[in-house]
Amino acid sequence: MTEKALRLGTRRSKLAMAQSGQVAEAVSQVTGRPVELVEITTYGDVSREHLAQIGGTGVFVAALREALARGEVDFAVHSLKDLPTAQPDELVVAAIPVREDPRDVMVTRDALKLTDLPRGARVGTGSPRRMAQLNAYARSRGMDIETVPIRGNVDTRIGYVLKGELDAVVLAAAGLNRIGRSDEVTDFLSVDTVLPAPGQGALAIECTADDAELIAALAELDDPFTRAAVTAERSLLAALEAGCSAPVGALADLLADGQTVKEMRLRGVVGTTDGSTLVQLSTTGPVPETHEAAMALGRELATEMLAQGAAGLMGERAQ
Repeated sequence: MTEKALRLGTRRSKLAMAQSGQVAEAVSQVTGRPVELVEITTYGDVSREHLAQIGGTGVFVAALREALARGEVDFAVHSLKDLPTAQPDELVVAAIPVREDPRDVMVTRDALKLTDLPRGARVGTGSPRRMAQLNAYARSRGMDIETVPIRGNVDTRIGYVLKGELDAVVLAAAGLNRIGRSDEVTDFLSVDTVLPAPGQGALAIECTADDAELIAALAELDDPFTRAAVTAERSLLAALEAGCSAPVGALADLLADGQTVKEMRLRGVVGTTDGSTLVQLSTTGPVPETHEAAMALGRELATEMLAQGAAGLMGERAQ
């Protein structure tokens, strides 16, 4: 007799379905059980408001978590950058697999690079974080660009460029890679230009805290380096008391000496969306061996950023 299929809760977007499909395959391999996708519509999928207006934090996550709590699905896959930083006691992130490319990318008309954009170029993004850093970059280079708030899935966003309504749109490299559209990227934005969202490119596989057997099985997909990095990034975000629609960028990367990983560097940025003021700092320390050590790295950098005036740049403080 075949074992009962595990039910994986996923958002319905093409990207969510693609990344959930990849996780389903991996989970099926480690558990030997079939995995079926259960599609769930979240508030963030149906609302037409800009993310910054609906609060950003958790709008793509709540419905999936409710389905988990009600036992309608056995586990759920989230884009980690959509997860609120506070973790509910009854749920556990059992695995954070190896991270995809964390960078932001541009899809532009005529295959232009960021540095080639003409004066007055219209650049679409729904993210205050991207706006802040792109506008700051443009100011520092004497460029004149206009950032335009947009929403919608990948097709919709790239469509604005194809139809000539915008000169460029900014998207996450990871998403385009996962749906097999990375060949449409015209420019990869260096993390020195635009720091990604905390946790960008990483997935979180979440299940109920009382399902010890499933937690153990899913844990085989966990990548400790990715987990340490995103824990530090999200700790920085939490310590700045910012939701995921706040203009905060963060990236922790590993510094290796040859084959040996020696240290972790955490970089953070917060800025006004017009790019006129940015607080950008970094800290380097030993690779965190524990959850507490990774959290401490994030808090430490946040404290320094707050001391340099980061709080005043956040706009609405997350409630």
